[in-house]
Amino acid sequence: MSHEHVSYLELLARGAGTEAYDRPVLLARASGAGPEELAELEEAKQLALRVRAELEGRRRREAELSALFATAHDLAGLRDLDAVLRAIVQRARSLLGTEVAYLSLNDPVAGDTYMRVTEGSVSARFQQVRLGMGEGLGGLVAQTARPYVTEDYFEDPRFQHTRTIDAAVRDEGLVAILGVPLSLGSQVIGVLFAADRRARVFEREQVALLGSFAAHAAVAIDTANLLAETRSALAELERANDIIREHSGVIERASEVHDRLSELVLHGGGVHDVADAVSEVLGGTVEFTEAGAGSARRAGGHAVREGDDWVAAVSAGGETLGALVLHGQPDLDPVDQRTLERAALVTSLLLLARRSAGEAEQRVRGELLDDLLDAPDRDRRLLRERAARLRTDSEAPHVVLAARIDRAAGDASEADAGGRESADRQRLWSAASHLAATRHGLASARDGGTVLLLPLGRGETAADLARQTARHLGGTLREPVTVGASAPVRTPLDRPDQVAVAYQEARRCLDALVLLHRSGQGAAAEDLGFLGLLLADGRDVDGFVGRTIGQVVAYDRRRGTELVRTLDAYFASGMSPARTKDELHVHVNTVAQRLERVGRLLGPDWQSPARALEIQLALRLHALSDAVTGT
Repeated sequence: MSHEHVSYLELLARGAGTEAYDRPVLLARASGAGPEELAELEEAKQLALRVRAELEGRRRREAELSALFATAHDLAGLRDLDAVLRAIVQRARSLLGTEVAYLSLNDPVAGDTYMRVTEGSVSARFQQVRLGMGEGLGGLVAQTARPYVTEDYFEDPRFQHTRTIDAAVRDEGLVAILGVPLSLGSQVIGVLFAADRRARVFEREQVALLGSFAAHAAVAIDTANLLAETRSALAELERANDIIREHSGVIERASEVHDRLSELVLHGGGVHDVADAVSEVLGGTVEFTEAGAGSARRAGGHAVREGDDWVAAVSAGGETLGALVLHGQPDLDPVDQRTLERAALVTSLLLLARRSAGEAEQRVRGELLDDLLDAPDRDRRLLRERAARLRTDSEAPHVVLAARIDRAAGDASEADAGGRESADRQRLWSAASHLAATRHGLASARDGGTVLLLPLGRGETAADLARQTARHLGGTLREPVTVGASAPVRTPLDRPDQVAVAYQEARRCLDALVLLHRSGQGAAAEDLGFLGLLLADGRDVDGFVGRTIGQVVAYDRRRGTELVRTLDAYFASGMSPARTKDELHVHVNTVAQRLERVGRLLGPDWQSPARALEIQLALRLHALSDAVTGT
């Protein structure tokens, strides 16, 4: 490893800023390095920056999940609402990297909105401002119950500016503001904000993250209200001790399940572990389903009763991921309903974490395959290291497969065609990426379809793998997927230049299948007869001859017969047994007996036009091969 490569590893190890990665190139240029060395350094720099970006992304996702899990743990042991809300606002500010974060709540008595918690604020006027209902960006969020973001507050005409609000915002120096609603059911009770004193764009992931914190804040307020109601009941209804004790027991049970859910999350538990834990606490059976959220999808995070079941939607960022369904407890009290809702919230966090990790691995697999196809001169040692991290089988022969969803013309209007093709490509890539991960291969989106690089199993052929892949992808997507395969490529990481060649062969095979009206099938060149011989880059003449007339040739060699010579004469005589016997100087019965034997060896359809054409081509190639080898 060169000194410059070591320098990049040192930069990655100490977490240096991006500007530091230019230094090795500058030093090399100053020392008179040649163009090749500079190009190699530039490529190493770009690779190091990509690794740094990936590491930063993972650190950020880990920090986000850790903060959300910590917040869930705070809720499980909720004692001081202000402390929990301050922690939520502090974490939101830190993870979004904003200069200010704050939370406002509606005051139904005064009929306005007030600041409950601020973090990073330096203006007393801003911290004490009270807003009329419907005013400012927060008023727009509360009115629509949707997130809103502005890159430049004072230049944004979408919401109602007032002198009081503008003066407070100007005093704090805020420019870019993001606000998300704090909702209890369909009611907006406040707004959680993140803001900067400079213009900036908030990414969709940041909006979703702040929304998750807002959901936790709403849960904290709801739980605190419930605790306050319980304390009031304890003070005012001393004569109802039995009821109060029962209510207190439910709350303790809710606290217990919150602690258990937090422990499950922190120790890597899964969705079904959460369902099992809630089943035990609530005394029923809880299951997670990816469908069937029903009316719970519209209930704003609340559990709803459907027949004798209770259903809580599992959602994040406006997307419904499934539902938790409780069976066997039709009469569920409000606190246990909230326990089911908390479990649905934790389930959504687990699903988001699993999806994030899966998408990251899919992207890395796609990038490695793209490099094999587009940059075959890459450092092979680095390619092998990247493949090892993805647990690919780098020693086995691999097959390149081109897959595509081929719809019949006129299936959709012209206006819908573009959008549906894009959705098809995304669905196909997702299914192919999952297949590649399970088979220790690679997959990437390319040329309107998907390309896969999969290892061959023991005793498996390229044609077998193509057919299996077409069946698997077609079954997953519930519509036909056509797959063309290349000939096997031995140790592709040692011969990356052959991967691009094999991909072109797979593409030609895929196009041939469509032209032959075999959409929805999988095949390799060996399945396509003489057409496959023309399509294949390897020109496997011996393989074609063997597949077509190999049994006849072998029979002649074992028995000393002349079936090959008889076949050649038969076709040369226009498939006339009478003229064939003159050519061979034998009796016509002898010709008939030989042709009958040929039929038993090659199958009853050997004289059909397509088979006859392939057999004649195989006879010519066999004769040429014998002439070359002198046999």
